[in-house]
Amino acid sequence: MSDLESLIAAELAEPVDPRVVATAAAIAAQHPGAAQAVLFYGSCLRESELEGRMLDFYLVVSDYRAAYSQRWLALANRLIPPNVFPFAYDGLVAKYAVLSEADFVRECGPDARSSSVFARFAQPARLVWLADEPARKTIVTAVSSAVTTLLNLTRAAMADGEEQGPLALWRKAFTYTYGAELRAERTSQPGAIIDADPARYRALAAAAGALAPRGNGSPDRADRRWRQIQRKGKWLSVARLAKASFTFSGGIDYLAWKINRHAGTDIEVKPWQRRWPLIGALILLPRLLARGEIR
Repeated sequence: MSDLESLIAAELAEPVDPRVVATAAAIAAQHPGAAQAVLFYGSCLRESELEGRMLDFYLVVSDYRAAYSQRWLALANRLIPPNVFPFAYDGLVAKYAVLSEADFVRECGPDARSSSVFARFAQPARLVWLADEPARKTIVTAVSSAVTTLLNLTRAAMADGEEQGPLALWRKAFTYTYGAELRAERTSQPGAIIDADPARYRALAAAAGALAPRGNGSPDRADRRWRQIQRKGKWLSVARLAKASFTFSGGIDYLAWKINRHAGTDIEVKPWQRRWPLIGALILLPRLLARGEIR
């Protein structure tokens, strides 16, 4: 196991609230025979008060056909991953995204279709449910790959005159990835992620070898690649939003809640938007973009 994998394995194994572990087990039980691992991530990872918040989980499954009794859900998950579902257990409210092992490994690596998965798992996460030890090895290797993928892509785009320290590298990395999704968070959020635990990000950058001299590639070319990733990521965000109107009960209410929480807005969902969530979301989206409430 490499130094980076050792750091990631230790971080994934850190304890969490027992209610989170119980919720993860309940999520895995929704997909018997297919569930391989459940990861807990997001802002609730840093919170002690979980009531009134929405917990974020990723469920990794062996394959989509095994995970669902309805074939259309398996098809939707394969074509536009991940599927996202609401979940409630023991007084806690959560949502969980579903990826196959193969898709999780790919989306954490350099062949990822978008930056969303490797960006999330370059940040702290906990492995809170596990089918077996081979699954643990798969998760540790993939999450380690998320770190190296993000840092290598960003290191290649660093110009010679830019600050070259590890925290500057991470800040630029998350600035890129935040630009690749439709987000309601304020523009200071990428820096706040680093400031929450700078020692972690220094250690991961060193273990990943990201501080070695940059190669001979063009920073402009690497920056253009990020711009392509960002454009594709925006379109994928729209496609996932549209799909969620079918797979996520109450999805438009969740969207409004998240934007209100992060952007300080006061969006109210009308009854007709709940009856026709896809149309409601697609009408709401251009207005939010025009007003700068999501980017």
